[in-house]
Amino acid sequence: MKEIVIISGKGGTGKTSITASFAVLGGNEMVVADCDVDAADMHLLLQPDFAHAEDFYSSQIAVIDQELCTHCDACAAVCRFDAIPLVNDRYVVDPLNCEGCGYCVRVCPTDAIHMENQKDGEWFISRTKVDNTLVHARLGIGSENSGKLVAKVKNEAKRIAEENQKEWIIVDGSPGVGCPVVSSISGADFVVLVTEPTVSGIHDLKRVHELVKRFHIRAGCIINKYDLNPDITREIIQFLESEKITHLSSLPYDESFTRAMTMGETIIEYNQDQLKSLLTQTWEQVIKLNS
Repeated sequence: MKEIVIISGKGGTGKTSITASFAVLGGNEMVVADCDVDAADMHLLLQPDFAHAEDFYSSQIAVIDQELCTHCDACAAVCRFDAIPLVNDRYVVDPLNCEGCGYCVRVCPTDAIHMENQKDGEWFISRTKVDNTLVHARLGIGSENSGKLVAKVKNEAKRIAEENQKEWIIVDGSPGVGCPVVSSISGADFVVLVTEPTVSGIHDLKRVHELVKRFHIRAGCIINKYDLNPDITREIIQFLESEKITHLSSLPYDESFTRAMTMGETIIEYNQDQLKSLLTQTWEQVIKLNS
């Protein structure tokens, strides 16, 4: 079983569209994990059935017992996050500001405050329109700990792949270089970097590759919309060569990507010409590099 993670240093590079295309090409021999939990949208292209759903708890929130509260102000005074305002002569907890540190519990002289587990989102196991399994999630509004939810999604995908003896796990990772990205690439066999020929594109490509290097994971790169800026494309290719990153493919700018998304389809289903051929060849190259 091999785990392939698709990431990008910035949003908007086409990462999810490419991942969904690979999912269609892989069919039912693949388990798909959507680890972009802060802005999950893989379901828009793969049309999962949401057959199995569970709540996700990973943080705590302070709760004040108003009958025991003496309005002494001790909790509000020590809260660094201004999460305990005085409302109508009662101290209450603002759930969006509370960080769950528990300091207010320690200083309350009447034990009027306790910590409760907080729902941070939901995660799902679905069958998709191409008959593979999709593990995906939805982070709650204002919730943190997205790295933990990413880990939950990945662990469930691995469990399903092992139980069903699937050959491939493909992961749509989070953009950027933060905690969710670290959680996305942890344990991966191969990382596909998706970039675009812009100043921010090459800058963020270099940043995210530094992260991948720290994990000692082999990497390949797809340059999307390569023909929009030939000069930066050449600069990206030079960077790939210097860092020994496999240049998997260069995809031209094509409005079919946008039209396919509006139809709820991957580019593999929508476009029967150059893009389908290029993405098919790219996936075959990823398979070859990991066989």
